[in-house]
Amino acid sequence: MDFATYHELQRFYSAYAECVDHGDLDDWPEFFLDQCVYRVQARENFDRGFPLAVLSLESKGMLKDRVYGVKETLFHDPYYQRHIVSAPLVHGTSGDLIVSEANYVVVRTKPGKPSEVYNAGRYLDRIQQTPDGLRFAQRICVYDSELIPNSMVYPI
Repeated sequence: MDFATYHELQRFYSAYAECVDHGDLDDWPEFFLDQCVYRVQARENFDRGFPLAVLSLESKGMLKDRVYGVKETLFHDPYYQRHIVSAPLVHGTSGDLIVSEANYVVVRTKPGKPSEVYNAGRYLDRIQQTPDGLRFAQRICVYDSELIPNSMVYPI
């Protein structure tokens, strides 16, 4: 992989974090191909090959449905989140496909309360280079803790 492509990959990861941190949920599905996988799964299940996941979406349409649900039907205490994402580690490329991973930590802050680590783990990604830029073919968020607080509202 050349430097320009790696720099584009880093910018893609940063733009994703900025999008979800700023609550631009309508833009979130645009980081994905029409046929894609977005899954949030406990490390314990992932490592054992078990399919159970907290969230498992299998198309951009399902991502858009999730956005609708978050914006129109879910009621929850307001909070802010901040993603801290490591530099991506590229495991390989095949044609226009990049296979990479990065560590992440999501910090959540509720108004009037101290910030807390909400979720930590790693992204396992398959990213397609398209004429419109990079897009996720697959993003699996493998979180390390066995428990997550209450509910997961926003994307990881």
